[in-house]
Amino acid sequence: MSDLSGSHALVTGGGRGIGRAIAASLRQAGATVTILGRNLATLNEVVAAGDAHHAIAADVSNQAGLAAAIAQAAARQPIDILVANAGAAESAPFGRSDAALFQRMMDVNFMGVVHAAQGVLPGMVANKRGRIVAIASTAGLKGYGYVTAYAAAKHAVIGLVRSLALEVASKGVTVNAVCPGFTETDLLEGSIDNIISKTGRTREQAVAELARHNPQGRLVTPAEVADAVLYLCGAGASAVTGQSLVVAGGEI
Repeated sequence: MSDLSGSHALVTGGGRGIGRAIAASLRQAGATVTILGRNLATLNEVVAAGDAHHAIAADVSNQAGLAAAIAQAAARQPIDILVANAGAAESAPFGRSDAALFQRMMDVNFMGVVHAAQGVLPGMVANKRGRIVAIASTAGLKGYGYVTAYAAAKHAVIGLVRSLALEVASKGVTVNAVCPGFTETDLLEGSIDNIISKTGRTREQAVAELARHNPQGRLVTPAEVADAVLYLCGAGASAVTGQSLVVAGGEI
C-alpha cells in the first residue's frame, strides 16, 4: 500500500460510490481526506463512518463556489492530491439530446474537473508537489450509443489530462485519468432502471447487458477503481503522467 502520510487529499463527489471508496482508500493510506459534494448530510455520514476527515458542500459546476470550498480546505492544510471524481450521466438518442443536455454533461463532467484543477494547481506548483487524478470513463476512450453528450465530455477530460500533464511535468505535479468501465454504483443504478423501463427486461438482464461490455463478464467494483487511484497518488507513480489507466476487465 502507498504511504500517503502527511498528504492532504481532496476528493470531489466523495459522498458515495467510487468517490467514497477513493476517500476511504486514501485515508487508509495515511492521507488527511477532505470530501466535497452537493449534499452535506451525505458527506457528514461518510466522515462519521471514518472514511474521510472533513466535508465541505460544493457544486463542481459552480466555479466561484468550488474555488471558495477549495480555499477553505487548503487553509486547513495545503492540498497535495486532487481526485476530480464528481460526475453525472444522462442518456438519450442524439436526435433528442438538446443543447441543454450537452451543457449539463460538460458542466459537471468536464468543467468540474477544470474548475477543481485550477483551484488546486497554484498551490501544488508553489510546493513543487502534487497529484491530480481525474475519474473519466471508458466512455472517454471509446463510443457508446445513446450517451453522446456524456462520452463527449469524458473525451474532453482525457484531452485535458494529456495536455495539462505536459504543462506541469517539470513542476513536480502529475496529471492522470482513471477510466472505469461499468461500475457498481448508484449512478449505474440509474442506467439499469432506464434499461428496464425502456426494454421491459428484468434487472438481472439489464445488469447482464452492461456487464457484457467487460470481457471478464462482470461489473467493476468501486474498490478496484480506488486501488488504481491510490497507485497514481503514490511515490511509485512519480514518472507516470498524462496517462489514462483503464479499469474495465480488458474492454479497452
